[in-house]
Amino acid sequence: MTNHWLQPGQFQEIVQIGAVKVDSAFNPGETLDVLVRPRINSELSSYLVTLTGIANSEVQARGIDFAEAYKAFLEFVGGLPIVAFGRDDKVLIDNFRLYGMNDAPPLPPFIDIRFWLKEHGVDTRGLHACDVAPSVGVPFSGHKHNGLDDALAVAAGIAALIARGARLPLAA
Repeated sequence: MTNHWLQPGQFQEIVQIGAVKVDSAFNPGETLDVLVRPRINSELSSYLVTLTGIANSEVQARGIDFAEAYKAFLEFVGGLPIVAFGRDDKVLIDNFRLYGMNDAPPLPPFIDIRFWLKEHGVDTRGLHACDVAPSVGVPFSGHKHNGLDDALAVAAGIAALIARGARLPLAA
């Protein structure tokens, strides 16, 4: 997501980590949905609330610190490759820097799936993670720009392409 929504003094702090484990055909399995309490911009902007559907009250009630959320994410991933639509790895690294987390455990292998999608006929220009499933004819379910719902949309789009004969994006 571009930074056009940031105001002076605001930073691109992660407020949600959503992930889904998939089987060999990219069908969804176990999920992770963690809200993160921002350290610097403690109140979510109205833009971000509208965009993600995440309310400030939810972040205050369920949110945890970024370091704890990142640890939960790493435990969930368990060293498996991370597949994302875009460079979410850079956003994580930016948050490490923002919070002075110089000793953060490294990310597992990271794959920006946009290149694979392009190879299989998906024009990714102007798309977001929530658009992946609809771009291949699979309806989107959930709230756009919600981390978990977006992860499920990416997995659904990949699964649809695999079902049509596309080679697995992680195959050697």
